[in-house]
Amino acid sequence: MDSQSPSNLPANSFLPLTITIRRIVHLSHIIDPSIPLWPGDPPVEFETVAELEQQGYNLRRFSMGEHSGTHMNAPNSFYPQGMSIDQYSAESLIAPAVVIDIRQQAAANPDYVLTISDVLAWEQEYGQIPLKSVVLLFTGWQSKWSDKGAFFNQDASGEMHFPGFGSEATQFLLSQRQIAGVGIDTHGVDSGQDTTLATNHFVLEQPRIVLENLTNLDQLPAIGTILVIGIIRLLGGTGSPVAVLALVS
Repeated sequence: MDSQSPSNLPANSFLPLTITIRRIVHLSHIIDPSIPLWPGDPPVEFETVAELEQQGYNLRRFSMGEHSGTHMNAPNSFYPQGMSIDQYSAESLIAPAVVIDIRQQAAANPDYVLTISDVLAWEQEYGQIPLKSVVLLFTGWQSKWSDKGAFFNQDASGEMHFPGFGSEATQFLLSQRQIAGVGIDTHGVDSGQDTTLATNHFVLEQPRIVLENLTNLDQLPAIGTILVIGIIRLLGGTGSPVAVLALVS
């Protein structure tokens, strides 16, 4: 793995001096104690610390895992010497995005993974994926968010069944399209059946962007979006809940 200095992150020199924005879309779920949580992750908790009637202001304390809700993973979640979430440069958190829609495949097969053929078929219609883009995979799983059983789709043995990026497609996107990262509307960019977490490893080794539990991907065009990713700059953080905004031109 290369030096983990933030300067080694892909520079987003694509940004124009002026842009025309038609719509701004929230891509993050609202955080509350009932959100789907990865097995073993800490609960989401809110505690009242001060109240207007007594202290003159309202204040709550909250706690949750670094990888809960809509979140971004950091390299140190998989690599001991990997960069932490607070080391991502501001520039690296603004990037163009494309959306690949695999809802039809995922509806027929919940274990479906993105293939190189899927990427090439998308490019036949929309053109080659622009350099330093974040590739967002729209699986339709965002509609299952309020149903934990459906969202994780565990079988009788506890194995999860939800779609994700295939490892070959991920390597192709990184090496041949030089993408800035990946994102998805499930709880993992890797499918529920991929216990090796290959896509996380490939992307974070670079290191680049991994976004999970996105929503409202149905409101985005296939191409023509800029992402603004608001991390919580946790010192040494292995990840962070994020507020992701899509600027649609």
